[in-house]
Amino acid sequence: MTIVHTEPNGGHLTDDVVGMSHHDTLARRILVIYLPLAVFIFVLLFPFYWMAITAIKPNGQLTNYSTYSPFWVIGPTLDHVKYLLFETSYPGWLWNTVVVATCSTVIALAASVFAAYAIERIRFTGARVTGLLVFLAYLIPPSILFIPLAFIVFQVGIFDSRLALILTYPTFLIPFCTWLLMGYFRSIPFELEESALVDGASRWQILTKIVLPLAVPGLISAGIFAFTLAWNEFIYALTFIQSSENKTVPVGVLTELVRGDVYEWGSLMAGALIGSLPVVILYSFFVDYYVSSMTGAVKE
Repeated sequence: MTIVHTEPNGGHLTDDVVGMSHHDTLARRILVIYLPLAVFIFVLLFPFYWMAITAIKPNGQLTNYSTYSPFWVIGPTLDHVKYLLFETSYPGWLWNTVVVATCSTVIALAASVFAAYAIERIRFTGARVTGLLVFLAYLIPPSILFIPLAFIVFQVGIFDSRLALILTYPTFLIPFCTWLLMGYFRSIPFELEESALVDGASRWQILTKIVLPLAVPGLISAGIFAFTLAWNEFIYALTFIQSSENKTVPVGVLTELVRGDVYEWGSLMAGALIGSLPVVILYSFFVDYYVSSMTGAVKE
């Protein structure tokens, strides 16, 4: 590319500049953009493809790799899906998972909003230490907490009920959501609250009319993460739920569709595929809010 500069005396100077044009070659685009993108898409989508073809494979093709290819299906069938939906308690497991994940997410978000706002905005003594302790609480493995929680669940009398999961899931959801919302509240200019305080607004009015409307993307992002964690949780659901009708999808699929050394692979994969769809749909609907929450609330 040639750039022509005009001088005051009428003369011209030329400057040959290559710029970024050497990045525009087809071979470079394939190597730098398309090939990594193809690998990334393959790694992400191949598990779903494998679950989908396994869910519709006849039993004779599931393990007979000498005659049939493992990567596609011949003569697909819906027998596994019918068995899963009409001969097992899977619809009930799915409903239990929706109820537990939704209720625990709402409880966690409500508590996290107050905790994050108090730590970041009220500036009480030890606020930073409290925020650090909240984050450290999230790092505690659930395998350590479920033993004392199991004792409490038995004592309260909510063992083998959805309420047991609804009340125990916030123990790991609240620290995570609080830590996430602390960072988001920190990006909201404090001058907005100072102006509201000068005008006579209370802390409750500031929280509900200024902070929360600006923090909608952060709330949605925290809610998505919390819902996903609650949806996929396994240890608490396995420990606190005993009856088949009260189980969630992760536990029900594993414990009810595996009998000794007999694995019902078609139904297992169908259950895993159907169970992952609500989370995928949730992310697809709120992806814009999720991305905007990564860039902060209001730019100064």
